[in-house]
Amino acid sequence: METQSEDRIHKLVDDLKRQRDELRLQMHLASMELRNEWDKVDGKLADLTRRTQPVREAVGESAEEVWDAVKLLGTEIKQGFDRIRKAL
Repeated sequence: METQSEDRIHKLVDDLKRQRDELRLQMHLASMELRNEWDKVDGKLADLTRRTQPVREAVGESAEEVWDAVKLLGTEIKQGFDRIRKAL
């Protein structure tokens, strides 16, 4: 059974992946500058995905600490997506 922190992490990652996929469809129209921004943000999402795998094993207070770190990285990724979306 997933903890509340694990559930929040999975929802965050799923939402960011959905946004990534939507933006990817629009990227063929983007300039090279946006493609560079895309590569940077997509790399952070890949890193976030790798880092959240061990969360399934985390419990209690350590899971909350993981959630705080994931939330911060997720915010950075979302801001990157927002910059790309505004520039499209």
